[in-house]
Amino acid sequence: MDVTLQNPLPSLARRFLMFSPGMVFIISYLIAILIGSSLLMMPWATKEGHMAWIDALFTATSALCVTGLTVVDTGSTFSFYGQVVILTLIELGGLGIMTFAALLYLTTGWGISMRQRSFIQETFSSDFLRDIKKLVVFIFSFTFIIELAGAFLLMPCWNKGFTLGQNIFYSLFHSISAFCNAGFSLFPDSFMGYRNNILLNMTVTSLVILGGVGFPVIRELISAVRTKERIRLSLHTKLTLVVTIVLILFGTFIFWSLEANRYMSGLPWWEKILVSYFQSVTTRTAGFNTVDFSLLGNATLMFTILLMFIGASPGSAGGGIKTTSAGALFVVLWNRLRGSETNNVFKATLPEEIVSRTITVFIVSIFFIIFVLSLLMVEQQGTVLIAQSRGLFLEYFFEAVSAFGTVGLSMGITPKMDSLGKFFIIITMLVGRLGILTLVYVIINRREAPRYCYAEENVLIG
Repeated sequence: MDVTLQNPLPSLARRFLMFSPGMVFIISYLIAILIGSSLLMMPWATKEGHMAWIDALFTATSALCVTGLTVVDTGSTFSFYGQVVILTLIELGGLGIMTFAALLYLTTGWGISMRQRSFIQETFSSDFLRDIKKLVVFIFSFTFIIELAGAFLLMPCWNKGFTLGQNIFYSLFHSISAFCNAGFSLFPDSFMGYRNNILLNMTVTSLVILGGVGFPVIRELISAVRTKERIRLSLHTKLTLVVTIVLILFGTFIFWSLEANRYMSGLPWWEKILVSYFQSVTTRTAGFNTVDFSLLGNATLMFTILLMFIGASPGSAGGGIKTTSAGALFVVLWNRLRGSETNNVFKATLPEEIVSRTITVFIVSIFFIIFVLSLLMVEQQGTVLIAQSRGLFLEYFFEAVSAFGTVGLSMGITPKMDSLGKFFIIITMLVGRLGILTLVYVIINRREAPRYCYAEENVLIG
C-alpha cells in the first residue's frame, strides 16, 4: 500500500486564510513582532549579549511598523546581526506582510484566495487586481532598484574612517530605512552631524517622498510617462500629489519662519532652507532629524504634531490619517463653506462613502490619541512632581502622535518610560501601522445597516 506524504504547510496556510482579511493582517504582524523580538533577545543580537524583553519587543514593533522610535541606540546597542534583523523587519513592514505573502503564494503556486485579493484591493486600488503577478513584481522591482540607487548615492556622504564594508552596510541600511519611511539610524543623533551635506539631505528626502506617496501613485505616474498618448490621472493620484507638495512647502516655510532666528540663528541662509526642507519631508512619516526637537519652540512642535498626524499616503509605508484623508476633509470643508452639498474637486466628485470613511478615520484617530495620551499621563501620575509634570504633557502628546503616525521623531521621553509606558507606545505604533479602521472593523461586529430611517429632527449647531 503506497502512502503519499503531503506537505502540511499549504493546508495550514489555507486554513489561516479562512479568517477575515483584517484578522489575517493583524495576526501576521503579531507573529512577526514576536519572532523579531525573540531574535533581538538572542545573545548574538546585542553587543552586551542581553536585552530586556520590553526593549526587544519595543524595537521589533518599531521596526516592523516602520516607526523609528527607539529606547536604545541602534548603532551602539545591537551587533551587526541584530542590525540585520532590524533591517529585515523594516523591509518586511515597509513593503507589507501581505505583499510578501502574495509573493510567497505566487512562487509556490498556491494562488491567492478571493479574500486575499479583496484585502490587497483596499490597499492598492482595484486596478491592480487585473494582474496580481504584475502588481507584486512591480512593487519588489521598483523598491529594490530605488533602494540600491539610494545606497549608491549615500556611499560618498559618510565621514572618513569607514571601511568599504561599513560604508556599504551603512548606505544600504539608511537607504532602506528612508524608502520604507522607518527613520531608524545607526548614528546616535540621527543625521544631525550631516545637516549641511546637500547630497545626503536630498537623497534621503527623495527616498522618503518616493516611499511615502504610495505604490498606486508611483505606478500610475510611470505608466503616464511610458505612454505616448496623454492619459488622465486618477483623482487619487491628483489629490495625493497636490496635498504632498502643499504639505512639504507649508512645513518648510513654517519651520524656517519659526526657527530661522532662533534654533538656526547661527547657520547660513542656504543651510537654514536645507534643514527646514529636510524636517518638513521627514516629519510626516520618516522620523529622521537634523535638529534636536527637544530644543525647538512650542509653536514649531505644534505644527510638527499636525504634520505627523496627517502622515503619508495610502498604499505606502507610512502611517497617520493619510494625505488623501486630509485632502478630502479640506474638499468637504471648502464645498460646505461655498454652500455646495456636492464634494467637487479636480472636475470630479468624491463619493459619499469616501467622505463618510474619511470623517470616521479622523474622529476615531483623534479619540484614540486622546485615549493613549490619557493612559500615559495617568500612568506617570505620582511619579514626578506637579511642576515637572506640566512639561511632560507636551512630550507625551508628541510621542503619542509620533507613534500613531509611525513617524519616529522624539523629544527624548520614550527611553525614560517604564515598561507600562513603553507598552502603551507599542500598541500605538501597531494601531498606526495596521490602520485604525482595520482594527475597528475586526473588533466590532459590523451588522447590515438598517434600511429605514426615522423622522428628521433639528439640533442646534455652532
